[in-house]
Amino acid sequence: MDQPEPGPKPRFRGRAVAVLGATAVVAVALDQWVKWLSTENLDERNPVRILGGLIYLSLLRNSGAAFSFGSDYTWVFPLITLVVIGWIGFMAARLRSLPWALALGLVLGGALGNLIDRLFRAPGPFHGHVVDMISLFGPRGEYFAVFNIADSCLTVGVVLAVLLELTGRQRDGSRISVRKKKDDAQ
Repeated sequence: MDQPEPGPKPRFRGRAVAVLGATAVVAVALDQWVKWLSTENLDERNPVRILGGLIYLSLLRNSGAAFSFGSDYTWVFPLITLVVIGWIGFMAARLRSLPWALALGLVLGGALGNLIDRLFRAPGPFHGHVVDMISLFGPRGEYFAVFNIADSCLTVGVVLAVLLELTGRQRDGSRISVRKKKDDAQ
């Protein structure tokens, strides 16, 4: 079993929880603001080309997950999101690491941003379509899924969490030695 490296343990859990909360609030606010701007200013038939075609702003309402996966099971996504939110709340009870707080805050903010769409957008609660607007390399997601700020926050948060885990950084602020992990594996 891996043991954390000895050393000073972060004492103040409140700072990490505050970073988690602030990150989530900023992510949700930015996501909802960009979605509002998109629905007010973009036309679904006329994508806006920027950066020489690297990015297109293409208004799309997605009933499924990435690449419209699961479009017939829209009601499942809010339930999964509620489980994720509960898990993050559980993790926050022992959270003392600021990098983990940032990662979990991004995941929470992204999950909440899309949950708001699922609950409050047409066609109705638990069946609402998520507003997506960022398309890479093509105007209508020809090369990559059309996504939004919440999706970006989720992705960055998950990648950061994986990197933190791989480098032995624990949510309580301690660190497991990578060398110790390798020795134990042999």
